[in-house]
Amino acid sequence: MENQIRIMVVDDEDANQLLLETLLTRLDYEVIQAFNGKEALEKVKETPPSVILMDIKMPVMDGLEATKRLKESSETKLIPVVVVSSMSEVEDRVKALEAGADDFMSKPADPTELKARIRSLLKVKAYNDYMKHYQKSLESEVIKRTMQLREALEKVKLASLDTIFRLSQAAEYKDEDTGAHIVRMGFYAAAIARKLGLDQAETEALLYAAPMHDVGKIGIPDKILLKPGKLDPDEWEIMKTHTTIGAKILRGSDFETIKMAEVIAISHHEKWDGSGYPNGLNGENIPIVGRIAAIADVFDALTTKRPYKDAYSFEKSFDIIKDMANGGHFDPQVAKAFFDIEEEIVDIRQRKENGDTRISMMRQELI
Repeated sequence: MENQIRIMVVDDEDANQLLLETLLTRLDYEVIQAFNGKEALEKVKETPPSVILMDIKMPVMDGLEATKRLKESSETKLIPVVVVSSMSEVEDRVKALEAGADDFMSKPADPTELKARIRSLLKVKAYNDYMKHYQKSLESEVIKRTMQLREALEKVKLASLDTIFRLSQAAEYKDEDTGAHIVRMGFYAAAIARKLGLDQAETEALLYAAPMHDVGKIGIPDKILLKPGKLDPDEWEIMKTHTTIGAKILRGSDFETIKMAEVIAISHHEKWDGSGYPNGLNGENIPIVGRIAAIADVFDALTTKRPYKDAYSFEKSFDIIKDMANGGHFDPQVAKAFFDIEEEIVDIRQRKENGDTRISMMRQELI
């Protein structure tokens, strides 16, 4: 009986209910009875039928209103509704069709006509059910394929970033702090960007782009790059070219992160007061990502042992940066954001002492 087709009969007259029930049960259909439109709507939710035979004139809610509501609902609009009424005028049929009825029969129902109409509408219902199921399956498959495509694109993105990230380590390779410095740079920059209110996309891009700030050092001779003492004026001029070398290496990419890295490479040594290099930019003429990378780079340099100096304490490093900010080196707003998250900066420095250089781990921590 579970597979028996259900037909709902909606009629307020017992005689009509009995007649239709008799005819339908002889055709081996299960009959659900409702005596007005409101009751029909309630029972449809409980036990959805395959076809509804709907009278028009009924108390509480008439058949036209019930039909209209059935067809307005996404859950019941595909159930065929046959208006069965003694009102056989053309105007009545038009009203029934306007309400959404799928067919019209006159009372009293003729057994042969009833059988033919129900069979025809059951075929329509089966087709509609198939199409609905097919559409859902198609939508589910599209969602699945979209997710797979996103995952594939994400893997490609991470693979590309990982390759670039590892290549950028070449510029730092001869330092004792290989890899860890560039990882910390990304986290410092992302933390400052969040505090400044940059959006998630910019913050994530900075996480990956800031580590490439010194990629141009790959073009600086070792005798200058690793010199334990102070550089002479000629050597200093050569050292400053790492900004333009880095920008040239990164130039021409269609990848937004690399475009940002190019900007950072050429602007992270510019100063708020215009005394920086290579272009002597000042104030907000310096790109915000360059201003953020500048303070992150200086802090990490101060707290890290270099060929020409020992690592400074956090306290001394913060004091030096404060003096530099007051002296016009850093953007005041960026400096404020930096000091507002002082504890987070120290935490990054301590946690990333050795640095996990995996891009996937960096992103997981950011999110």
